Formats: sequence, structure tokens, C-alpha cells
Amino acid sequence: MTDPAPGQGRSLRHAFVWLIATMICVHACMAVTRVTASLWVLDRGYGEASVGLLLSLFAVAPIALSLWAGRLADRHGFHRPVGVGVLLASAGTLLALGVQQLWAIAIGCLFCGGAVAVAAVALQREAGLMAEEPGELKRIFSWMALGPAMSNALAPIIAGLLIDYVSMRAAFGFAASLPLLAWALAQKVPRHAPAVYSKSFREPAAWHLFRLPAFRRLILVNLVLSAGWDAHSFVVPVVGHSRGLSAASIGLVLGCFAAAATLVRLTIVRFADNIDEVKALRSAMLLATLTFIAYAWLPGTAGLMCGSALLGVALGSVQPMIMAMLHRVTPAERHGQALGLRMLTVNSATVAMPAGFGLLAAATALTAPMWLMASLLLLAQWPARGLRSDGSD
Repeated sequence: MTDPAPGQGRSLRHAFVWLIATMICVHACMAVTRVTASLWVLDRGYGEASVGLLLSLFAVAPIALSLWAGRLADRHGFHRPVGVGVLLASAGTLLALGVQQLWAIAIGCLFCGGAVAVAAVALQREAGLMAEEPGELKRIFSWMALGPAMSNALAPIIAGLLIDYVSMRAAFGFAASLPLLAWALAQKVPRHAPAVYSKSFREPAAWHLFRLPAFRRLILVNLVLSAGWDAHSFVVPVVGHSRGLSAASIGLVLGCFAAAATLVRLTIVRFADNIDEVKALRSAMLLATLTFIAYAWLPGTAGLMCGSALLGVALGSVQPMIMAMLHRVTPAERHGQALGLRMLTVNSATVAMPAGFGLLAAATALTAPMWLMASLLLLAQWPARGLRSDGSD
């Protein structure tokens, strides 16, 4: 479908809150499943490498579905991709709920990862349509980024409490209820008429976006920063379990990361017009590097909470910057393809990263993935230097 006509973005804005609410529910389903599955595996004695392999499954389905999801969003808009995501999430969580075996948990993780990928592309594209001018993109994507941040802040805590005081099955049951709520909220977003397909939709042209130097740099930086999220998601349950922390404490540490990401994104919304995107991006990368280096020596639950909060500030601040620049460097009629291609590349790395983190932790030290990420972030400063805040090459 085409972008809305001038003024149509303004007519869509009244539904922005429903867009964010839908994002929260879809992402929270994955977040609850991720935490619960990780602790289920550790509780059954499968070990750290198994946790890494299980977390990798969240990125397998997006590799196959992301480009298709981008084309689907460009052609049909918002509701159809979200519906596909809801079906995938429901199937995955109900399977994990009904069959408490490793193979069922693994398939549930696979389906939930695919659900978020398909729905997120449509949600991000729809949010971009609501901007009346380029300067609004950063503010809009700051608000959109609050969805995953809020779900990551609340979901691990709720999951931990349900596991500690009820059961693992109760946590999976909570995850299964969220896709249905997401679909109900998505119906509040207005439908707008699809347009005629163009030839570009019928060709594998998404890869041609890599011919744009700014797009290549953004994707490379995004890959490294996304790996930082994976490293944190892997290390916290593993380190917490090795130190004898309860599920609620581990959820609290993960929640501190997400709460900090939420706060920094609210700050970006307030001061978006005064923020230089490239300087903010590089500063966040430096803060994340220093925190990753120091994470191994943080004492107790309080220390891990502080380290997670610092990482939340650093890594939580970058997505609005990257998404705003991504929309400026790609043609408007190919935003869905660009978002799908970003999703594909990020998840391709995410498949390998958690499994690699698990093997690295098992072979060396539990916090070795953090030191690896510090090295990668230092190297990523080089492509980040070539970015421009106006999105030009």
C-alpha cells in the first residue's frame, strides 16, 4: 500500500496509543516466554549451553519471515501481518503451556520469535506513516520503542513472581493470554485503503537497499547493538542462577534494564529536537562498552541491577535514532522492505549469538559474553563515524 496522503498521518494519530498498546502485548508475550523458558531449562538441569540454544530459536523464524512480512506490510498495511503474528504467538504459547517438555518449549520459542518479527514490521511501518514531517520520526519512534521497553520491564518481574509463587505453567499461561489482548487492541487502529501493487513488490529487490552506504552502516551498527541485548538476556539468568538468586530477583534485574530503557526513551521524546542522533548513538555505544567490561565484578543483586540499568540507558537509547535515520535513507514506498531486511539481518546474528554465548560461557567464564560485546562495540565505532544525523550518505 502507499503512504497516506498529506494530512492522513494526522488522522491516524488518535490511534497511536492503541498501536503502542498492541506492541506491548505482542512483545510481552515473547518476553514472558523467554524468561520462563530459560528458567525452565535451568531448573531441569540442561545447562547454560542449552539456554543459549533455546534463546537462539527466538530468531530462527524471523529469518524466514522478515522479508515476507515487509512485503506484506507494504501491500496490505497493518492488520493482516498483526493477525499472522497473533496466530503464531498463540500457537507457540499454548503448546508450551500444554506440553511441558523440551521439544514443546523449543517450538514455542520458535513461534513466539516469528510472531514478534511479523507484527513488529507492520507496527513500525504504521508508526512511520503517522509522521507529518521528517523531524517527527525520532519522537514517534521513541514512543514506539517504549512498547518493548515497558514489556521487558514488567514481563520478567511478573513471570518471576508467577514462577516463585504459583508455577512455571502459570507463567506460560499468562504469556498465552497476551496475543488475544494484542488482537483486541489492534482493532482500534483504523484501516486505510490499500493501493495497487508495484513491480518492486514482485521482485527480490530488498537486497538492493544495501547499495545505499548509509543503510549499510546503520544495519552494521544495529547488528552489534542488538547483540548487546542478547548478551544481557543470556548472562543475567545464567549468572543469577549460578549465584543462587531467586526467579523473582532475576526478573527484577532484567526489569531494571527495561525500566531504564523506558525512562531514557521518555527523555528522548521530551528532548528529541535537541538531540544529535549520531553523537547520542556513539555516546551510548561507549557507555555500553564500559558497562560490559565492568559487569563481571558487580556485587550481589543490587550490583547487577545497577549494571543492568546502565545498559538499559545505553542500549535503550539507540533504537529511536536508528529507526528515524532508517526511514530517511530509504524510499517511502520501500519502508516495509527496509524494516523487514533490518529484522532479517538482526535475527540472523541473533540465532548465532546466544548459542555462541552459551558455548563461550561454558568453556571460559560466565561473563565472557559481556567482554566479547565490549570488543565488538569498540569495533562498531568505526562504521558509526560515517553516519550523518540528516541521514545522508
